[in-house]
Amino acid sequence: MRTAPETGRPDRQVRAVRLGPRSVVALLLVSAIGVAAFGWPLLAGPSSQVSAHAQDAPWLFAGLLVLLVGVVAAAVSEGGVGPKAVAMLGVLAATGAALRPIGAGTAGIEPMFFLMVLSGRVLGPGFGFVLGSVTMFASALLTGGVGPWMPFQMLSMGWFTMGAGLLPGPDRLRGRAEVLTLAAYGFLAAFAYGTVMNLAGWPFLDSLSSSVAFQTGAPLHENLVRFLAYCLATSLGWDLGRAALTVVLTVTVGPALLRALRRATRRAAFEAPVTFEGTEP
Repeated sequence: MRTAPETGRPDRQVRAVRLGPRSVVALLLVSAIGVAAFGWPLLAGPSSQVSAHAQDAPWLFAGLLVLLVGVVAAAVSEGGVGPKAVAMLGVLAATGAALRPIGAGTAGIEPMFFLMVLSGRVLGPGFGFVLGSVTMFASALLTGGVGPWMPFQMLSMGWFTMGAGLLPGPDRLRGRAEVLTLAAYGFLAAFAYGTVMNLAGWPFLDSLSSSVAFQTGAPLHENLVRFLAYCLATSLGWDLGRAALTVVLTVTVGPALLRALRRATRRAAFEAPVTFEGTEP
């Protein structure tokens, strides 16, 4: 097992946001609502009016913000979030938001994704979920990308970053093996992000205008075939570009950034108990 150069102790993964029971419950609730928001049209009955729910995004956005605050509040109440973690969250979210406009999504050139992967890996799933959601919110304000799609982007990016923190071997896997694992995850997760985001808008296409559009009341397998054809026809190139760029940046810049993040978290001592030294009168 590797050791931290500054301390000589095992270089284990630092959790900037510790997930206690209340935090886990809040996170599961956010995720359950997100899954329902993304997937319910596929299970809607023939008599449902899918298009009538196209205007529900503002309510989802408001509810998501409340639940995200609930996740953070639960972590704070359980001692999982301190001022150092908030400062780290602000720095990384600002960096990710600044990276997003570089490519403006052109041909999938979105360098913020590799930063989210590495940050989630080093700082853990709890920090990763909050970071992904906050970064997407900040970048939307920065780029003017506020719209009904934003709550779905926040959820998807939260899951994307949290997944990196759930990868196996956080305390043992280091070096080239870890970088390749993160690159593989980034490649697959970049496609998953694009697929999930397709699902957010696909049900509201005009079914008369395309053979790949969502068909209300059609069997689940038929709509899944339509959805797959829709992804291949519309977003495959974008997702491939995003995935390839994430892999390239993870392999080339990843090792140095991982060391920098781990050094910063060790020096921040997120898990060290807070003590106050008394002063002599």
